[in-house]
Amino acid sequence: MTSTDKIDTPERTTSRGGCVACGSTESRVRFSTTDRLYRTTDQPFHIVACGQCGLLRLAPQPGPGDFDRYYPANYWFDNSQNTVDSLEQLYRRLVLRDHLRFVTHALRHARESGPVLDVGCGGGLFLGMMRQRGFQVLGLDISSDAARLAWKQQSVPAVAGDLSASPIAPGSCAAVTMFHVLEHVSEPQHYMEQAHSLLRPNGRFVVQVPNAACWQFALLGRAWNGVDAPRHLHLFRAVDVEKMLQRSGFEVVRRKYFSLRDNPAGLATSLAPSLDPMSRRIRHVRETGWMRLLKTFAYFALVVAAIPFTLLESAFRAGSTVMIEARKRPA
Repeated sequence: MTSTDKIDTPERTTSRGGCVACGSTESRVRFSTTDRLYRTTDQPFHIVACGQCGLLRLAPQPGPGDFDRYYPANYWFDNSQNTVDSLEQLYRRLVLRDHLRFVTHALRHARESGPVLDVGCGGGLFLGMMRQRGFQVLGLDISSDAARLAWKQQSVPAVAGDLSASPIAPGSCAAVTMFHVLEHVSEPQHYMEQAHSLLRPNGRFVVQVPNAACWQFALLGRAWNGVDAPRHLHLFRAVDVEKMLQRSGFEVVRRKYFSLRDNPAGLATSLAPSLDPMSRRIRHVRETGWMRLLKTFAYFALVVAAIPFTLLESAFRAGSTVMIEARKRPA
């Protein structure tokens, strides 16, 4: 983290609810930030470190009534059909192959029947690509619009709701996936426990989160895209996720610190948030067709330029995301 971003106030503070990883109520303020990407609010937020285990979290934590305010319409899914968006869709399909290979490898070793449940499925593109490869799939998203879009555009059976109140039978899933979900929820441990209950005996849990132990965070501090206040409630390191997985009855099978979809694009967004296509769309930035095309081209040029650095940091297990495959620990 850059020295200008680091505050590290000497006094100890007490955060409501305490640390989700170790339960400690002691914390230390690291830095302050605002909604840099979508600009939904000017309210300042603190990023605090747990005084015991070091897990970073947002303070104050948004309440249930803040959801619609901080999560704009079409957050992480899109139903537009113009030419630029069609090109973006082709790009998403290309980079999602990385996720597909990881999950397919996990399923091949699990050798279990049952659907792949994607929690936080958005518009269902990942599940649609899995379905095209012959896998049984099921989507769950808190947004009813996202669930409908998954049905409509990807022919993916998806339901709207919360994982703890889902209609999915316990012990029925071959795999449960959560890509960039846990950092958004106030009780990530509960989500892991729910995933454990839904899996078949040798089923696989695949979870991906931004990695707060990455080089990008060390270099960019509050400008790192993984901070994403106020939507990211926790900034996990791999060690934080693994401790929580163990407490939820899992054992880690493997880890991956590079995502072709997320790592280069995350660095590009950190460096030039005003060029991020989704941010511009959600913020309804006024731009001509040519200007939109030029900005999108500049953004993806930056994404390509970011690939060598993101590959290098990943080689040292310091990539900006970490994807973990876990299985149920034998009784």
